[in-house]
Amino acid sequence: MTPEVRRQALQRLKIIRGQLDALQRQIEEDRYCMDVLDLSLSIQRALRSLDLLVLEGHLRTHVAEQFQSGESERAVGELLRLYRVQGPADSERPVETPAEE
Repeated sequence: MTPEVRRQALQRLKIIRGQLDALQRQIEEDRYCMDVLDLSLSIQRALRSLDLLVLEGHLRTHVAEQFQSGESERAVGELLRLYRVQGPADSERPVETPAEE
């Protein structure tokens, strides 16, 4: 991880930590469910953004180095493992509800 990616990742984690603390307070205070869900979804988006930042850094450094040094199978294997854990991008699509008749 480059120093700049590390700095950005740590900054995002501080923000996420604050959001998690706020979410815990909302639940403890029995806040309106939609407010809790809005914050929870915001945290999930922030985590995905962090994941993307780290992944981009990995691709630009470690994966590039692996391909240059002949370790392309290792790089491909890591990315396939990540894909299997995360699933396809289509899994992020919101579920459509049927139109009322």
